[in-house]
Amino acid sequence: MRPSWDEYFIEMLDVVKKRSTCLRRQVAAIIVKDKRIIATGYNGAPSGIAHCGDIGCLREQRGIPSGEKHELCRAIHAEQNAIIQAAVHGVSIAEATIYITHSPCVLCAKMLINANIKRIVYTSDYPDQYAMSLLEEAGILMIRW
Repeated sequence: MRPSWDEYFIEMLDVVKKRSTCLRRQVAAIIVKDKRIIATGYNGAPSGIAHCGDIGCLREQRGIPSGEKHELCRAIHAEQNAIIQAAVHGVSIAEATIYITHSPCVLCAKMLINANIKRIVYTSDYPDQYAMSLLEEAGILMIRW
């Protein structure tokens, strides 16, 4: 049976997240516009920087719970990497849909709002209710798959 467009892109998240270098949670994002993939991203250390798998996880070492103190992490979030990839290649993501393995944190939510993303499809919840309230206030369509 032929998958719907949403099913098609959701299934691709499983491949993208395999590139993640995070020891806690593998996250993937795919930005789609007009049924075409514009950019992908996964969570991991910036290019040229040691991965947590090589040096350990600072958040684990300090006992920082999920959803708190995002600044104490080597990784860039999947959504951020996808937005950056589009920017590096000069591709507009305005009016696009982003497919994500987890609902966005507040930092990514604010970036997605300002990037003019219109629809977010995600498969798992991330513990950040404030992010969800900002996305709702911005009128972005949220779909939990």
